[in-house]
Amino acid sequence: MKRPYLALITDFGEDDFFVASLKGVILRINPSARIIDVTHRIPSFDIRQGSFILHSCYKYFPPRTIFLVIVDPGVGSSRPILLAKTKDYFFIAPDNGVLSFTLKSEKVEQIIKVTNEKFFLEEQSKTFEARDKMAPVAAWLSKGTSPIVFGPQIQEYKMLGHLEPIKKEGEIIGSIIYTDKFGNLITNIPKAMFNKLKKEAKKNKLILLAKNKKISSFRESYSQGRRGELFYLVGSLDFIEIAAREASASKKIKAKVGDKLRIVIAGSK
Repeated sequence: MKRPYLALITDFGEDDFFVASLKGVILRINPSARIIDVTHRIPSFDIRQGSFILHSCYKYFPPRTIFLVIVDPGVGSSRPILLAKTKDYFFIAPDNGVLSFTLKSEKVEQIIKVTNEKFFLEEQSKTFEARDKMAPVAAWLSKGTSPIVFGPQIQEYKMLGHLEPIKKEGEIIGSIIYTDKFGNLITNIPKAMFNKLKKEAKKNKLILLAKNKKISSFRESYSQGRRGELFYLVGSLDFIEIAAREASASKKIKAKVGDKLRIVIAGSK
């Protein structure tokens, strides 16, 4: 692809000058850049949610897409800036774990620590490195600049903890990793692990336990539930979700991101 897309994910919101500044920098360097706004509504400083949003959508973009992912509570600190190259994509982000979900599932070809000031803006601020460093690097990359010229290749980078659920005999221990607009609670329990427990249960029922609620209804789709019913299902991302038909599961059980949950075989301890 001669003109790769640049996809932006930030916690900047849409009311200030931040996003416009990024786009201005990119377009001055590469006027032919094709910029896509994925979202600028990541909750402020919420690295984990930014990481999940990226992971949820990146694979549906064309190959060679460059993702600029900015959720950066450590702006102005000594934390590095990363340029990650996988088989099909590029990712530019602060080294704070925001790429964790994606790099865990992708085959990483290169991780570059961005240090070459030649590609930064001449005038820089300690409070807006996204504009002064990350956006210009993304723009130069979109013009065909080789990743290796931006800095040295590294092997170690920040990864978020507790990404994986725990499988034990007769149960899975997981957590809520995202709440969507409809109040559906997306967990970190993948379909494959759930199916393994289902096979282990044989004819016994599986029960989901969260926030002192026992959810015994499993549905194949949202429409199978009764209006207002609380149930769980395998969502479009192949993770277990807690849902309520035409209602908010989050409000019903008063749960939030980070809360623990269990799926157990009925009758087990």
